[in-house]
Amino acid sequence: MTDTLRHDPDGAILVAGGYGTVGSALTALLAPDFLLLLTGRTPEKGAELARRHGASVRRWDLTDPTPFDASARAVVSTVNDPHDRVLTAAVQAGIPYVDITRWTTRVARAATLASQMSPTAPVYLSSGWMGGVTNIVAAALAEELGSAELIDVSIRYDVNDIAGLDSVEFMDRLGQDFEVMQNGNPITVSPLTDTRWVDFPGSRTKVGRIDTPEQFTFPMTLNVDTASTRIGFSSNASTTALLAAKKVGLFRWGRGERFTSLRRGLLYSPGTGGSAQVRVDVTGANGATSATIVDPQGQAHLTAVGGALAVRHVLSDDARPGVAFPESVPNPGHAISELENLGVAVLRT
Repeated sequence: MTDTLRHDPDGAILVAGGYGTVGSALTALLAPDFLLLLTGRTPEKGAELARRHGASVRRWDLTDPTPFDASARAVVSTVNDPHDRVLTAAVQAGIPYVDITRWTTRVARAATLASQMSPTAPVYLSSGWMGGVTNIVAAALAEELGSAELIDVSIRYDVNDIAGLDSVEFMDRLGQDFEVMQNGNPITVSPLTDTRWVDFPGSRTKVGRIDTPEQFTFPMTLNVDTASTRIGFSSNASTTALLAAKKVGLFRWGRGERFTSLRRGLLYSPGTGGSAQVRVDVTGANGATSATIVDPQGQAHLTAVGGALAVRHVLSDDARPGVAFPESVPNPGHAISELENLGVAVLRT
């Protein structure tokens, strides 16, 4: 099985999973400026979206060993790529690559794999919470202070949001302890522990620990001593249920595919729409500052916004070959202006 991609500077942006929940939102953001090729396992499901945006759609099922062949200007992965097929094909072809879907261990693996392949184009691992938007805002706040020692990220997950089933994949990780940096030292923490109350616009939300990629990258990219991310839910009942499930050990004894629907069903109940909110608090030697990211169009749109910014970056003159993370972009303050142009508010608190 050998997938073959070729770099075509005048070709289409290949969006793997381009007609899924996040992929559809990303397609809508990119279509006015770029030719697009949407791929997935069931291309007929993407036919109407492709027609509406003047895109092409083809089958590329990452679970099917049939080789895939295409030309592309850049590649964006919005789907799980467990065997790194999309990543490998793009890096081997010297095509700018963006990934917005990986959890921490897979980000580390992707960074290692890509580095070993000596990429000749940008490899942009934009898998921090919500397509790396959180990373960009954290970097901008750290730049304002001159440096950062501590970054706290707090997520308010709206259970009424329109979302695909993969949006609650993090439920599968709530039985796994993970490592973070605290006061310059690595420590192991458990999900949904170390809870605290955090103020968001119009609400106060209880949040607890969750494993996310920015906690892995911030100590290396922004030289912080402490990086933490916590999540809470717009529904107090959901928060109570998850904490109770954690207490009785559901996420440990209920591991594996057999209990996947049970774990995800505790939270997956997509509604008619909700607001995505993320608060970022940064502390440094010169003081402290914070901001809250608010996207009234929800988490899928906010993730797609991160993906759209990433595509524009890897095609810009500022992009360099090699592995990079969203908080490493030049002039993150300018990126905040771009966020606001795409309908995402960054509220100073």
